[in-house]
Amino acid sequence: MFEGLSVALVTPFKDGALDEPAVERLVEFVVVGGADALVVAGTTGEAPALTREERRRLYAVVRAANGGRARLVAGTGTNVTRDTIELTAEARTAGYDGAMIVVPYYNKPTPAGLLAHFTAVARAVDLPLIIYNVPGRTGTNLLPDTVVRLAQLESIAAVKEASGSLDQVSAIRAGCDLTVLSGDDSLTLPMLALGARGVVSVVGNVAPRPFRSLLTAFAEGRLVDAEAIHRRLVPLMRALFLESNPAPTKSLLADLGLIVNELRLPLVPVEPATALAVREAAKAAGIVLPDPTGVAH
Repeated sequence: MFEGLSVALVTPFKDGALDEPAVERLVEFVVVGGADALVVAGTTGEAPALTREERRRLYAVVRAANGGRARLVAGTGTNVTRDTIELTAEARTAGYDGAMIVVPYYNKPTPAGLLAHFTAVARAVDLPLIIYNVPGRTGTNLLPDTVVRLAQLESIAAVKEASGSLDQVSAIRAGCDLTVLSGDDSLTLPMLALGARGVVSVVGNVAPRPFRSLLTAFAEGRLVDAEAIHRRLVPLMRALFLESNPAPTKSLLADLGLIVNELRLPLVPVEPATALAVREAAKAAGIVLPDPTGVAH
């Protein structure tokens, strides 16, 4: 149910608070651009810096702006199982279609601990779940054998795989039919070739139409077209991770006039050289940027 283009939305802030008009603008831009699903309050959404009340308000604003067009997924994973269950229950109450649960960070649980964690959440809350493996951030790799065991749980709907290992994707696909979603924009095309069915994208915040075109071209068997789009987007994919996500993406979204370039500590806006590199990569990808004089270039 989560196939296609899911966009991991940034969370716009202004003067230290949620910028609700900017949230609405961003949702409209991404949904009109072809997003199948919106992932709210994930890593790209600076989830650790959000209060519970801000999460609830963000859920409501995104849902209203979306108007039933795209599926809605809430990032509810923490490194405490009890808290993850509570946040996932709140997502269900908010009317979301699913929750994305990251591998618990810092604790470094064993495979048995990971199995117990995800099983506890799946049994406690009746909501489709995307399990999220990103060992570069969590310090723990969710191994394919564990994913295969978790796939037996009815409410586990997909895995967002961001280990960077195509061998790991192949092992998951060989062991079960769980929907695999790319967690790395730049690996989406090769992962599709291995049986992945979509992506949870950061680049989708700023370039949803090209990414939608890439997925469509692959699905229609136009592999040369898909590769051409991929090659055009790769410099932008790399540029958006020159500094900690989502700082480069917020810089570009601010250049596009969609949000204010504001993050919450310990994250800070990117250095000027990074901002320039991101803008140049965006132009190379075909994104039209306004300049301060109001003239697009």
